[in-house]
Amino acid sequence: MKEFLEFLGEQSPYDRLDDDDLQRLASAVDVEYFTAGTVIVEADAAPLDCLYVIRVGAVEIVDRGRSTDVLGAGETFGHISVLSGLPPPLQVRAVEDTLCYRLPDPRTLLAHPDRLRFAHYGGLVARERLFSSGESFARLERPIGDVAHPITWCDADDTIRTVAELMTAAGRSCALFRRGGQIGIVTDDDFRRRVATGEVGVDAPISAIASIPAIAMSVDRTVSTAYLFMVEHDIHHLVVVDAVGTAIGVVRVVDMAAAEVRNPLVIRSAVAAATTMDDLVDACRLLTPTTVELWDAGVPVEHLGALLSAMIESIFRKVVELHTTTSPLADLDCSWMLMGSLGRREPLPNSDVDTALAWAVREAGDPEPTREEVAAATVPLVDALGRCGLAPCPQGLNASTPLFNRSQRQWREIADLWRANPDNVDYLLMASTVLDARPITRPVLIRPLRTALVGGVGRDAFTRALSRFSMRDRPPSGFVRGFVVEHFGEQKNHLNLKKAGLRPVASLARALSQRTGDPTGSTPQRLERAHRSGLLTADEADALSGAFSLFYHLVFDSQVAAIKAGRPVASAIDPATLDPLERRHLRAAFRTINGIQDRLSRKWFGYEGL
Repeated sequence: MKEFLEFLGEQSPYDRLDDDDLQRLASAVDVEYFTAGTVIVEADAAPLDCLYVIRVGAVEIVDRGRSTDVLGAGETFGHISVLSGLPPPLQVRAVEDTLCYRLPDPRTLLAHPDRLRFAHYGGLVARERLFSSGESFARLERPIGDVAHPITWCDADDTIRTVAELMTAAGRSCALFRRGGQIGIVTDDDFRRRVATGEVGVDAPISAIASIPAIAMSVDRTVSTAYLFMVEHDIHHLVVVDAVGTAIGVVRVVDMAAAEVRNPLVIRSAVAAATTMDDLVDACRLLTPTTVELWDAGVPVEHLGALLSAMIESIFRKVVELHTTTSPLADLDCSWMLMGSLGRREPLPNSDVDTALAWAVREAGDPEPTREEVAAATVPLVDALGRCGLAPCPQGLNASTPLFNRSQRQWREIADLWRANPDNVDYLLMASTVLDARPITRPVLIRPLRTALVGGVGRDAFTRALSRFSMRDRPPSGFVRGFVVEHFGEQKNHLNLKKAGLRPVASLARALSQRTGDPTGSTPQRLERAHRSGLLTADEADALSGAFSLFYHLVFDSQVAAIKAGRPVASAIDPATLDPLERRHLRAAFRTINGIQDRLSRKWFGYEGL
């Protein structure tokens, strides 16, 4: 016992524990000996319920037969699986005779498990490939009913002890019950957090630790939709319901993660657990490696963009949480917004994080700060995004700029001014920018702003002006070998697909969304609504969505390649590097966009576009 205490007390992160917790940990140690070559942890086995600290010897981390790391005395392994609840991603094998201390999940044992901050947690996850590259991503388009598990039912008044026995006997990680016309759910995580810590006794009713109502999704939704939803909401179980709302099964994120990748959930968990900026910065180091891993795994680019957006959004939420605890931000009701490509959930690896803020005093009669004062208070928050590797907009499209930091009333007033002056180009630029705003907190605060942008007096003239403004973004006339023919000149060996391809389609979709009265959603979603509203034909909507997907894929591919090679990440490509099929598709896409822009210009303005 004394030896365990002394050794663990000298190793990070166990040296951060107080004497009582260190004593608890040492008393739970089991000693295991492994001869050289022994596989200690098998990749993709059942989630671990214990972690290992190397006392003597060394182990290697093996990725499909390739050694990616070697750990020595004092280092910990197995904790990623324990803390995430997911299967171990890689194999761990003894490279020499090795003695290990085996420890249970510290969250079930310690009074202050939050003090354990594993120094190499982020680095290890970033190095490990947390997916099976041989999986087919067609599996992501299956209905979630295909991966649903049978339900273990209980009664709301059953004791925790009884339900635990039911779940154990059924081999399930959750149980459901009905109460007051709603479905409640209890998961193994609830047992760990509430019961194992002694907060709730085993003879209490199960409803004391359950979540009511349980989050549910229709059986006909796809695995990819469910997986993205669970990543965005940081949940591990989802109730599957039929067309009339009857619960028919449960899906676990681990079932879908096995077919895809575990990193996004690990990032969400690490971000959620962060209590300081240092913790958050450490968690954010996973973001770029994860993006590259997802791309290499063959994740469809639109799905990858949505996952990247969800991960960045979770980081932004945590930055807001950590930097709004003092006046004046702490005294205001705030709607923090993401703008630009993140607002549309279609970011690229090098996308800036464009932000804005709408706010209101909490009580009538409370003094209202100036927007300059509020903007100044957000400067540390915007700077913190930079520390996390998320570049704020260099052109000033940030909540720390008074232009994008206004009270709810001021946003409505400025939107009315924009709409009343449709010939002012600066106003049209601001309105176009704000149409992409997606509230992360308190969406109700920006409803008056959105109402002013899509309706009100002068709507027709404003809509016409905004539509004409969208036509300023045009794709190239074409390109021959390395020369790209733009509308205002030509460039050699430089095709900026963000400017030449993504922006024209996104601008047109934005103008169409203003016409439909619904500015929410991604570019493809806006195009689909425009078709349903009769503004685009089915062929036009499909062609524009296909062109956008092509551009997005090519730019994403180019940027990931630059990350891997350690080159600057940009949105331009050399057209000479494209194969003949890619060049043919690009030319066809450019012609299609120009043709649709010209058709709409004739319809809306009586002439062809610029």
